[in-house]
Amino acid sequence: MKHGPLLFLGVLSTVLASWLGAVVAPHFQIGNEEPVPIDELGINYPLDRPGDAKQGARVYRAQGCNYCHTQQVRQEPLLADLFLTDPGTNTTALRAALAVARPDLVAADATALPDPLPSPLLSHVSFTLADQAMRRLTNAGARVELTPANVSADIRRGWGVRRTVARDYLRDQPVMLGQVRFGPDLANLGARQTNAMRLLLKLYNARIEMPGSPMPRYPYLFEERKLRPGRAPSPEALGGFGFNPPPGIEIVPRPEALQLVAYLLSLKADTLFYEAYMPGAKPAVIPAPAGDTNAPPAPGPTP
Repeated sequence: MKHGPLLFLGVLSTVLASWLGAVVAPHFQIGNEEPVPIDELGINYPLDRPGDAKQGARVYRAQGCNYCHTQQVRQEPLLADLFLTDPGTNTTALRAALAVARPDLVAADATALPDPLPSPLLSHVSFTLADQAMRRLTNAGARVELTPANVSADIRRGWGVRRTVARDYLRDQPVMLGQVRFGPDLANLGARQTNAMRLLLKLYNARIEMPGSPMPRYPYLFEERKLRPGRAPSPEALGGFGFNPPPGIEIVPRPEALQLVAYLLSLKADTLFYEAYMPGAKPAVIPAPAGDTNAPPAPGPTP
């Protein structure tokens, strides 16, 4: 072939460019990320998981939980609304800022200011554009309010206060994002469900609390023990939430079940930082230890 070397170089260049763009660049871009300091909480996010939770991640993977549950809160490109709440006292600077953000308002009347307040300035624009306008207006001494205009279905369901980003998974090896949702997303399960007993009962038989649930049972993660006459069940035995074991029997979780629940309770991706900022979202509180699971269950969807 007369042009064989050129053809070979063309194919090699294509493969090399694809490899550099799809493998090498993301490796250096994401591989160099480090935990981000959250000064308000005094932590470096994300926190490392406790030992039981790390063991529970292996149980989670071994039981195939990632085949039915995802760990990623999705959000389409964020749009925002911008409202003027207080024009301030520097009307000249305000008009100059409005001339950039809303030139139609200034062109209509060079002396009038938006009224009544709060007054909508921008609606369903990109978050970047709204943020730039907000900075100009606040530098002019005005007060504005920036609110999200399109909240994803995941956030409306209560599965998180913001989308998940690559930094949320720095401590996970391997990352178990999942692909199919036969059950709810678990990226923030530990933020909306704090009762370990409730999770243990779901693992033993999810239909106890939710008849018709497609979630499979995991009875082999528990041990059935006969009770001696007059002996009370052990403190770790399953109970409550409508569950009544057979007479003379107690159901006790095995270590694998406790480790799996510790992992589920550690799943929290609600800390706010610059690359995951969500207008109107409430910042996370300092996370409680994974073993502190005696608080009442939080409202919201459960797996």
